[in-house]
Amino acid sequence: MAISLLSAITTLTRFSASSSSASINFKYIFTRRTVFTASPKRQKQRGCKIMASTSPVPETYSATQDKITAPYGSWKSPLTADVVSGASKRLGGTAVDGHGRLIWLESRPTEAGRGVLVKEPAKAGDEPSDITPKEYAVRTTAQEYGGGAFRIFGDTVIFSNYKDQRLYKHSIDSKDSSPLPITPDYGEPLVSYADGIFDPRFNRYVTVREDRRQDALNSTTEIVAIGLNGQNIQEPKVLVSGSDFYAFPRMDPRGERMAWIEWHHPNMPWDKAELWVGYISENGDVYKRVCVAGFDPTVVESPTEPKWSSKGELFFVTDRKNGFWNLHKWIESNNEVLAIYSLDAEFSRPLWVFGINSYEIIQSHGEKNLIACSYRQNGRSYLGILDDFGHSLSLLDIPFTDIDNITLGNDCLFVEGASGVEPSSVAKVTLDDHKLKAVDFKVVWSSSPDTLKYKSYFSLPELIEFPTEVPGQKAYAYYYPPSNPIYQASPEEKPPLLVKSHGGPTSEARGILNLSIQYWTSRGWAFVDVNYGGSTGYGREFRERLLGRWGIVDVNDCCSCATFLVGSGKADEKRLCITGGSAGGYTTLAALAFRDTFKAGASLYGVADLSMLRAETHKFESRYIDNLVGSEKDYYEKSPINFVDKFSCPIILFQGLEDKVVPPDQARKIYKALKENGLPVALVEYEGEQHGFRKAENIKFTLEQQMVFFARVVGHFDVADEIIPIKIDNFD
Repeated sequence: MAISLLSAITTLTRFSASSSSASINFKYIFTRRTVFTASPKRQKQRGCKIMASTSPVPETYSATQDKITAPYGSWKSPLTADVVSGASKRLGGTAVDGHGRLIWLESRPTEAGRGVLVKEPAKAGDEPSDITPKEYAVRTTAQEYGGGAFRIFGDTVIFSNYKDQRLYKHSIDSKDSSPLPITPDYGEPLVSYADGIFDPRFNRYVTVREDRRQDALNSTTEIVAIGLNGQNIQEPKVLVSGSDFYAFPRMDPRGERMAWIEWHHPNMPWDKAELWVGYISENGDVYKRVCVAGFDPTVVESPTEPKWSSKGELFFVTDRKNGFWNLHKWIESNNEVLAIYSLDAEFSRPLWVFGINSYEIIQSHGEKNLIACSYRQNGRSYLGILDDFGHSLSLLDIPFTDIDNITLGNDCLFVEGASGVEPSSVAKVTLDDHKLKAVDFKVVWSSSPDTLKYKSYFSLPELIEFPTEVPGQKAYAYYYPPSNPIYQASPEEKPPLLVKSHGGPTSEARGILNLSIQYWTSRGWAFVDVNYGGSTGYGREFRERLLGRWGIVDVNDCCSCATFLVGSGKADEKRLCITGGSAGGYTTLAALAFRDTFKAGASLYGVADLSMLRAETHKFESRYIDNLVGSEKDYYEKSPINFVDKFSCPIILFQGLEDKVVPPDQARKIYKALKENGLPVALVEYEGEQHGFRKAENIKFTLEQQMVFFARVVGHFDVADEIIPIKIDNFD
C-alpha cells in the first residue's frame, strides 16, 4: 500500500528580511539542515507578523511590578523551545545494585535520544557516573514501545543494545571492562529481548524474546533462557511458547516456579490476559503449568505484574469484580485467588511498555508482608504501605501527585513521579523503622533539573469534569490557564485554546509539570489535556467506552471539552485548535474531518487511514483496532482520509520516516489529498525518527512550527519568538 515519494511537498530554503518572494514547490525531508518560510510580504498579507523581540525576558519577575497588557499568544517567555527540548530527558526505569545504590536509565535528546545507564554516586555531593560506554545505547524495540531493557543483579547489568538488539553483560563497577554479548548475532537487529529476570538456580537469564526473522509484521514471541556460564554464546533455550504475547516472567526465590502473563489476539493485555505459573524441572524446563487467573470465561479480567515474596507467595494485580486493577494473592494449595485490598482505584496501568513496577514487597520481621504500592484515583496518584492481610493501607505524605514505578532500596523506596510543579523525577523516600511513614523525601534525579527557576511562569493544572454528549455522563481533563508574571491580556479578550488528545488511545493525560505545555501557557495560550472516554485511570467501564466507538467517543469528548471551556469563559470560540500524537493524531484528524469545532490542527505521526494501519502496523497492535473500530464499513467511514472534502481548516503534519507503528505513508496520503483539495496544509518529515521524536532539534522544531502555524492561521497576535515559519501550501 506504499505510495511513491511526493514530488511536490514544499522546499528547503531560508529567507532573510529582505528576501523576495519565490515560487518554489518541491519535496522536503527534514534532517535538520534548513527550513523555509513565506516572504515577509505574504506574512503581512495574511495578517500575521513573525517577529523577534529584542528585549530579554527575566527568568524571575517581581509580582509588585505592573504587568504589560498584550494580546494572548504574543507574550514573551524564557521557556523557549530550546529549554523544552533540552530538558526532555526520559526515564526508562530504575533499579538498585548490590550496594544499594540507585541505577537509572535516561534517554538524552542531546545525544539523539541515546539511552544511558547512570549510577548514583557513592558519596553525597559527587556527580553520578555513566555505566553505558559511549558506543552503546540501552533500548529494546520489543513490541516497538520497548521497556524492560535492562536488569541489575549484584554488580552486573544485562542490557539490550539498541543498534543490534543483542543482550550484553556488563560490570557496573569496573570502568575498564567492555560489555560482553550473551545472545547470538543474527546479522540484523531482528531479534529483541525485554523484561528479563536472573535465575540463580541455573545461572541463566530468563526473558521475553521477540523474533522477527521469519515475518517482521507477525513476529514470534516466547519466554527463553540464556545461559551465563562460559564464553560460548549459544542459542537461547525456549521455556514457554505458543501464545501471541508474553510479559513478566518472574522466578520464585528457589527457582522452582516461574510466573508469567500471556495474552492472545485480538485482545490487548488490558482487555483480557492470563496469569500462569510453571514448575521447573531439574534440567531447567517447564514441566507443569497452572493458570492462576484469566482462565474462567465468565470472568473478564486482565491480570498483570506478578511478583513473588521472599517466602514464595505470589502476588499480582487484576481487575476482576470491581473493574479496577487491585492487588491479589494466589493461594497455591487450592488454586484460589484472594483479593488483598479492594478499592475503586487503579494499582497498575496498561502494559504499553515492559518493566512496569507499581508495587514492591517489603521484608517484614512478622508473619505478614508489607507492600509498598501506588494507585490512581480521581486523577491523582497516592503512595501507601499495605499489609497483605488487607487490614490497613497507610498513605505516605510525599509531594508527588503522580507516580509511575517504585523500586525497593535499603530502608527506602525510590519513586518515579512528578507533580504540577515537579517534572518527571526519581525521589528517595526514607521510611521509619516500622516501614509505615515517610521520614525523608529527596529528589535524586530530574528530567529537567533547572526548571524551578521558571516557576513563576508555571500554569498549574486544574482537574475538570465536563459533560459528554451522553446525558449524565462525564469525562475529565486537565486545564492550564495562560500564565506569565509579566503579561496580561485585556479583560474583553479570551485566550486561544489548544486541546490535546493523548495517544494510545488507551493511555491517560496526567496533571504533571510538562514544559511543552508551559511553552504554550507562558505565551498566553490556554491548554487542556483531555481524558476522553477510553482513557486509563478511571476503571474498566470508563476504558471500554471506546470499544467499537473509536473516532466517535474520543472526538465527541474533545469537542465537548472545548465547548465547555468556551461556555465557562476560558477560551475564544474562534481560536480553538487541537493537537495529538499517534492515536491522538487520529483523534485530531477525525475531529477536523467530522466536526467543525476547531479552527486548525496539528497531527504528530497520526493515523489517517484505519485500513492501512491495520494492514501495515506491527504485531502488538495489529488486532488492537479490531475491537475499537468495528465493521469493515466502520473502517471506511471512520478514516479521515476518505472524507477530505469535509475538512475545512488548516492542518500541519509531523512524521518520522522510520515509524513502524504509524508508517509514513499515512501522513503523506493525508497531506497529498488535502493539498489537492485546496486546504492549507504542511508536512514535516524527520529522517532517523521513529514513533515519537527523540532528537532535541526535532522536538524543538516541532514545537516552534506548531506555535507559528497556529499563530498564522488563527491569527490576531504576533509571535514574540524568532521563528522562521515553514511554507503552508494553499496559504502562502
